[in-house]
Amino acid sequence: MKIYWIILAAVGAVFLGAVIWSAVASNVETPDYEVLSKSGDIEIRHYVPTIVAQVTVEGDRAEAINRGFGIIAAYIFGSNLTSDEVAMTAPVTQQSSENIAMTAPVIQQSEGAAWNVRFVMPAEYSMETLPKPANPEVKLIEVPAKRFAAIRFSGFAGQNSLDQHTAQLQGHIAEQGLVALRAPEYAFYNAPWTLPFMRRNEVMIELET
Repeated sequence: MKIYWIILAAVGAVFLGAVIWSAVASNVETPDYEVLSKSGDIEIRHYVPTIVAQVTVEGDRAEAINRGFGIIAAYIFGSNLTSDEVAMTAPVTQQSSENIAMTAPVIQQSEGAAWNVRFVMPAEYSMETLPKPANPEVKLIEVPAKRFAAIRFSGFAGQNSLDQHTAQLQGHIAEQGLVALRAPEYAFYNAPWTLPFMRRNEVMIELET
């Protein structure tokens, strides 16, 4: 019985440590937006202009975001012309680079497609002050103010979950008479070791203003 309580205490300590570490690791700068309306887990948001570091990667979705994350992470950790580090932000986003009709209830992406993977740069930077990427695959892009419909959910964001939440978001957009402009954008806010119930994932669809 004593061994049981020792094991239980050890598991509890590891779990508590994971919770604390996940919370600390996820406490990074995120883009500013205003919530215009809310319905359950769905929000209509107005985002201020931002600068993103973007790389386009071919392959299936999971492979593409892993490769894209690595390329842009190298840039912010010093793989740039001045070897400067740029603070990590959240989320990392992923969106098909192809023009996809928004009439389909769920967006499916086939293997071999191209994906744009992006980090939003900290708000303190301008295009002039950001370090220039050493890797020509990394592009710095100014993104104007935009309006999005977004649905937030926790857990592991596998393709089935992304598809289900995309369908729910598209249904809301249709019900509200809104006009979607582009394919869904997936947003992931947490480090890979974050516990499932503490994760923040989103599907976002840009709307006509």
